[in-house]
Amino acid sequence: MGLYVDVARRRNVLIVRLSGELDHHTATQVRHRLEDELSKGIDTNLVLNLENLTFMDSSGLGVVLGRYRQISQLGGRMAVCSVQPSIHRLFEMSGLFKVFSFFEDEERAIRACGVAS
Repeated sequence: MGLYVDVARRRNVLIVRLSGELDHHTATQVRHRLEDELSKGIDTNLVLNLENLTFMDSSGLGVVLGRYRQISQLGGRMAVCSVQPSIHRLFEMSGLFKVFSFFEDEERAIRACGVAS
């Protein structure tokens, strides 16, 4: 299975919805896509919606952590939402739950970035 990346914007928030598998086969594609979107200078905040992400390995964690660093350098916020149980466990085991803000759904994540609906 591959990976599908859907990108949307709400004010200064880049909303990225990932579907499929984020692993060593797809990590570079996602990294380049998100770097391209963020380099446009439109967005200072990032929401990653992982509702339809079925698998993620350490390469995927690296992509997520790299975008966190990129957003932090812009002075923005990053939120992760709708995490599946198996991926939730990966975040727990890696200790990244202490780094990112996690939310039940996309709307809450967007609000946490300071954008009212």
